[in-house]
Amino acid sequence: MSNFSTTQTVRKQVIPTRGGIVAAQHRKAAEVGAAILEAGGDAIDAAVATSFAVGVVEPWMSGPAGGGCMMIWREAEQRAHTLFFGMRSPKGLDPADYPLDGSGRSSDLFPWPSVKEDRNVQGATAIAVPGTVAGMELAHRLFGRVDWKELLAPAGKLAREGLLIDWYASLLIASSTRALSKDPDAARLFLEDGQWPTIAGWTALSEKRLDQSRLAETLEWLAREGARDFYEGDIARAMVSDVRAKGGSLGLDDLAAYKAELREAIAVPYRGGLVHASKGLTAGPNLAECLAMMENAFEPGSTPDGKSYSAMVEALGATYRNRLKFMGDQDAPHAPSCTTHFSVVDRHGNMVAVTQTLLSIFGSRVVSPATGLLMNNGIMWFDPEPGKPNSLAPDKGCLMNVCPTIGEKNGRRFAIGASGGRKILPATLNLASFMMDFGMDLEEAFHQPRVDNSGGTTTVADEDLAPEILTALQEIQPAVTTKRTVYPYAFACPAGVMRENGMNTGCTEIMSPWGDAVAEKDVMN
Repeated sequence: MSNFSTTQTVRKQVIPTRGGIVAAQHRKAAEVGAAILEAGGDAIDAAVATSFAVGVVEPWMSGPAGGGCMMIWREAEQRAHTLFFGMRSPKGLDPADYPLDGSGRSSDLFPWPSVKEDRNVQGATAIAVPGTVAGMELAHRLFGRVDWKELLAPAGKLAREGLLIDWYASLLIASSTRALSKDPDAARLFLEDGQWPTIAGWTALSEKRLDQSRLAETLEWLAREGARDFYEGDIARAMVSDVRAKGGSLGLDDLAAYKAELREAIAVPYRGGLVHASKGLTAGPNLAECLAMMENAFEPGSTPDGKSYSAMVEALGATYRNRLKFMGDQDAPHAPSCTTHFSVVDRHGNMVAVTQTLLSIFGSRVVSPATGLLMNNGIMWFDPEPGKPNSLAPDKGCLMNVCPTIGEKNGRRFAIGASGGRKILPATLNLASFMMDFGMDLEEAFHQPRVDNSGGTTTVADEDLAPEILTALQEIQPAVTTKRTVYPYAFACPAGVMRENGMNTGCTEIMSPWGDAVAEKDVMN
């Protein structure tokens, strides 16, 4: 039985504007991006600035030492692009260093067998080659207008200030205290005497801040020297030295060889509209598969009902079975040709949907002391069992859960995505269906109750769904109801923007206490 109130309601206000909007999981990062738009920057410029800023103010979710993917819409070209900057396993990685311990399935984001000492999840042995900086560099080179140094300056300033430890930050750090304590540098950055930083209760205001001065120096250096320093210069050498000293296999040759890729998007016709999904080792191909199944499964009525929710659950179950069995970085029968999320729309209609991640919360729970960077644990994205399409091997791309998406129908266009591991695809599918099947605007879609079926045998449903919908879900497979709460998240944490008739809107997960959509000052022409 739940302890939570059944009468409390939570809403986020959505305000249309002719100006650009950034919707991000942290308000300060969204403000950074909105300021770039206000100064005349492109949606890509705002995305680059937001990417580095959110890595400072939400460091346990993403950062320069992570990876991800973005979907780009260029209004003048009327064209969508996928920009992929996923992590890769180091060339010097030896799969024999990750023996199975025989204890069962991993308890984290993927259902792989567990590895001895969690070497693929925790510590320097879990670190993959990061791609975020290369991804932002490529996007900026192709579409940006504002100087690189100006885009990184706000993130450096935020790091100089240090992240304010409010109740939400304290809660998230507390959730990983034991894991963080295993790395002296992570413990020094995030913990106080081996414990999470506490704040006084009731009316007291916290003024505690993380000391992110070393990260500030790295960001300021990266702004001056350019993105390739992260892969070929002083930052690269310092990062590799730190990771190898802690037992990881990341090498300078791995960083020097890394390149982000611009690809064609997957164009999926749906209900008279079009969905542009991300290509490659993401959940984009799975989203396309789900949409095809749903279009054949039901005809939309006026509002979501038992049939539409059931069709989502069944499509997700089928695609996750295929995903985990067939997809990986090699040719396979069903392979294409899986965090934080933010979405941007500028005053001209250009859009960007970016999902970037360290993978697990706090990534590998390892901090590079010379750079102040919290490192990823991308090695956990591989199946440690040999002989599978996604089996662990050296110099191989990671299968990601990310699913940034752009959709359009009846003169409206939206850019959405989410954080939340395997829950990302269900959230994106829910939102796309609400807007394309039932004509909801962004505010209605983000407040509509959702369902999650991310590869297990049980459906998780919002307790606010109508009884007849819950009954229909039970007929497919066991379903449990839960309340949408601040922590933990039973569903993924989305962020999105929409454009219709020259007016823009933005929204983030309504339960996120930090997430917000921030607009530049209204543009009248």
